[in-house]
Amino acid sequence: MPARLDVLLVFVGPDGRGGNSLGVFLDPAELGGADPQRIAADLGFSETVFVDDRPTARLRIFTPSVELPLAGHPLVGTSWLMHRDGPAPAVLRPPAGEVSTWQEEDITWIRARPADAPDFDLAQLESPEAIDVLDSSPDGGGKTVAWAWIDEAAGTMRVRAFLPDLGVPEDEATGSAALLLCAGAGRPVEIHQGSASVIYARPADDGIVAVGGRVAAVEQRPYDAG
Repeated sequence: MPARLDVLLVFVGPDGRGGNSLGVFLDPAELGGADPQRIAADLGFSETVFVDDRPTARLRIFTPSVELPLAGHPLVGTSWLMHRDGPAPAVLRPPAGEVSTWQEEDITWIRARPADAPDFDLAQLESPEAIDVLDSSPDGGGKTVAWAWIDEAAGTMRVRAFLPDLGVPEDEATGSAALLLCAGAGRPVEIHQGSASVIYARPADDGIVAVGGRVAAVEQRPYDAG
């Protein structure tokens, strides 16, 4: 019997555009023990989530080529989906450890440690226009997040993430990079990434950062792991 796959867009802009595609299996047991890394590669989303234990929200996150201990858009998207379908979690449990989560109006939030994010190379450029014209990583690296201030006083940033080392040539919206960018800025930021995605981030206590955004359902479909 095929498994249920939910496909979402995470960090959708307020105008409904943008968003990073995410696949979520709320019941991976339906996959019959198939290799999650193979499934993530087959689906081709920048990340796919497997909720191994729904009552405790214990889950695993895979790019097409590697497993990640923590990633922002998969956690925000999975939280939104579990809030929609129930039971709504207060804590998610990826391999990196407990991540608190909640909703404020149409924004789903997580709170995590920047130290648990992948070791991205942050490359600041001189202007949003310099970000827009990039066709690859500006430093030649395989995990580079290029950014520039749109309006430093307002805390708005233009960002693009080139992540071929993770099997993702360019990521549409990268929540874990937002953890690092917000921590570096030391204040709330609004990140405009990719085609039209928007990520909100704000410092919390003890070096923790909250990251949030809007989520939209794309479809629910059967997936045959055979």
